[in-house]
Amino acid sequence: MRNTAKLTTAVLAAGALTLGLTACGSDKDSGSSDYSGPLVVAASPTPHAEILNFVKKNLAKKAGLDLDVKEFTDYITPNTATEDGDVDANYFQNQPYLDDFNKKRGTHIAPVVTVHLEPLGLYSHKVKKADALKSGATIAVPNDSVNEARALKLLAANGLITLKDGVGTEATPQDIAKNPKNLKFKEVEAAQTARSLDDVDAAVINGNYAISAGIKPAEEAVVLESANNSPYGNFLAVKKGNEKDPRVKKLAKLLTSPEVKKFIEDKYQGSVIPSF
Repeated sequence: MRNTAKLTTAVLAAGALTLGLTACGSDKDSGSSDYSGPLVVAASPTPHAEILNFVKKNLAKKAGLDLDVKEFTDYITPNTATEDGDVDANYFQNQPYLDDFNKKRGTHIAPVVTVHLEPLGLYSHKVKKADALKSGATIAVPNDSVNEARALKLLAANGLITLKDGVGTEATPQDIAKNPKNLKFKEVEAAQTARSLDDVDAAVINGNYAISAGIKPAEEAVVLESANNSPYGNFLAVKKGNEKDPRVKKLAKLLTSPEVKKFIEDKYQGSVIPSF
């Protein structure tokens, strides 16, 4: 059975933080109508927490929103913490990933509002163009099912491989129909793809991890995912039933405000794209 995620030191640390959040979080279950206190939101450090902290510093007070941002470095704990009520919401994921997560883990997380897209990119310290990859080159790809499929589709869209007809959001290297360069694939945790660049010929890296590693996707990607009609917009999410939380509604409005759009465009220069 393929592992869709591997625990790392960072994940363990995030898990410890989650335990601490039980004491400092909202302490309410999904059936509660007590929406007093700060809105606790779990987020990836970049760009999600940066965007939330911009809202907290510049917009939240005027809107009457007390916002508490908690950073997580993995793609698992934010959803489990939201499901368990240790946090009120999260902001880090896209719809295909959430659908897969809910299905496999029995969680009940629901999207509220889509905020931005982080184009997935292929990066390399050895080549500047995709067709310059040598025969037998090794490419690191994320090992969770949705992001691995997304990575393979990026490679297929740029002519490096051909996928079998009808391949969906769980494609693996076994679903490759044609591989003219005999490319090899190294499956690693998404958070480790940027760190693997020195050990492979190229790596497909999620936008948030690329930015966190000091990479500028809009400038440095060998190939970059198209933003047109993309299903991979990142959104604010809550446990199903909490969509009407007035604090969540305030945050949703602020996250899709002109001020946030300008912040994203100015700070990330095309590496993060507003979806509203």
